[in-house]
Amino acid sequence: MIIARVIGNVVATQKNERYANARVMLCQPVTPEGAETGATLIALDAVDAGVGDVVLVVQEGWSASTTATGEPGAAIDSAIVGVVDRIDLLTEEGRTR
Repeated sequence: MIIARVIGNVVATQKNERYANARVMLCQPVTPEGAETGATLIALDAVDAGVGDVVLVVQEGWSASTTATGEPGAAIDSAIVGVVDRIDLLTEEGRTR
């Protein structure tokens, strides 16, 4: 799974009919601390995420396909499967920040 921030919507006038009703979002991977990392990616939104939300993205064909469309086998590489409310990290002393 990848932690990412939704940075935009992708509008497509033609889509595969298996995910015609799904929203396509542009996501920027981030570190747990919130710093941008890696290349942006496109993911189908399975959880009604919005621009600015920090999300969990699954990037594996079978899981992404099943989560985004409810049916296995669609040509989908990435799907947003959760909206992150918060991230708790342990400090070196073992206490949360």
